[in-house]
Amino acid sequence: MSRRTIEKNIAYDERNRLFYVTFNYGIDGSGKRVKKTKTYDTHIAASDALRIFEMKKQRHEIVMPTELTVGVWLDQWLEDVITPNRARSTAYGYGNMIKNHIKPALGGIVLQELTPQQIQSYYVDMRAQGLGVNTVRKHHQLLYTALDCAVRQELLTRNPARRVDPPAREAPKHRFYTTEQLRRLFLAVEGAPLEPAVKLAGYLGLRRSEICGLKWENIDLEGGTISICAARTTVGGVTIDKGPKTNSSVRTLGIAGMTDLEEMLGSMRSDQAERRRLRPGFNPEGFVLVHANGQPYAPDYVSAWFSAFVKANGLPKLTLHGLRHSFASAANELHIPMFKISKALGHSNTSVTSQVYTHLFDDTQSEVLSQVASAIDSVGQKSEQLSLF
Repeated sequence: MSRRTIEKNIAYDERNRLFYVTFNYGIDGSGKRVKKTKTYDTHIAASDALRIFEMKKQRHEIVMPTELTVGVWLDQWLEDVITPNRARSTAYGYGNMIKNHIKPALGGIVLQELTPQQIQSYYVDMRAQGLGVNTVRKHHQLLYTALDCAVRQELLTRNPARRVDPPAREAPKHRFYTTEQLRRLFLAVEGAPLEPAVKLAGYLGLRRSEICGLKWENIDLEGGTISICAARTTVGGVTIDKGPKTNSSVRTLGIAGMTDLEEMLGSMRSDQAERRRLRPGFNPEGFVLVHANGQPYAPDYVSAWFSAFVKANGLPKLTLHGLRHSFASAANELHIPMFKISKALGHSNTSVTSQVYTHLFDDTQSEVLSQVASAIDSVGQKSEQLSLF
């Protein structure tokens, strides 16, 4: 044999003139001892590598080697960590990102060999393929979270996504209606099947899921309040009932004095009560938004109907969610404090509101600056007038 042991865990191969170092990782979960061998050109390099390995092992900075790939880990993480603990819509969205983008690009790489450079290149490739900046940032957040979990489960020593720069955030560009355009929309939609959805979104800034999940038990017409405490959404073509988006989304909104909304809801409640009298099985769950047969509207249907209605009536292009932005715009025009706008929209804090509606509040800031400048100029003019006497 040309290879001989020259010290513990180091051997020298005279034929190839290489030093072989055996790294002993210990016993794995199946009771098998795991060892890996690497070659070095010099005895010093081999000794240094072994010394550093033993030091890291003593500090618990060494993980058991595995051939687990990025793709297999992401599937396992999605099934074991995300699906049981997150909303179904969240798990579905993560699954699509993993299946359609991350696994085709990075899935075949051994998890412990994934580098920051590979992740950075992935972001560049996704942008080149046409994905938006904020979408790629979502991919980064997914990878970052999944790889952090791998560190906690001792599959990785470090999270390579921590050393990667995702694309800089872009302020979202939202379409919204002015108050005059909202007035035109409300006039056009009167008597239409989904008039309630349009007015609840425009008058109150409700999300689509909140409108579709609204039940009569949550509406107190006598007290003039609507309580938002449930949501209904579509995940993978299936409509599901779920809790509100965040704890802050649970809120009670006052509608006293909003005659148009009160009269519309009152008429709807009476009509549905009569339908239940004639057909005891009508709308048993008590949803506000239902078809003539009592079946609740699917959220995707409501969105599609609204887009078609806007187009058919020659109104500016807008999505149903755009009515929520329109509500925020109208509130901003009335100089309502951001804190109150944030509470009405069900945001967790005002920073969320300001980030989402930067395009609106930037205008307000300009107006504030203009008013301050005018006040300073006014003081200056008075001083000049006094100096003349």
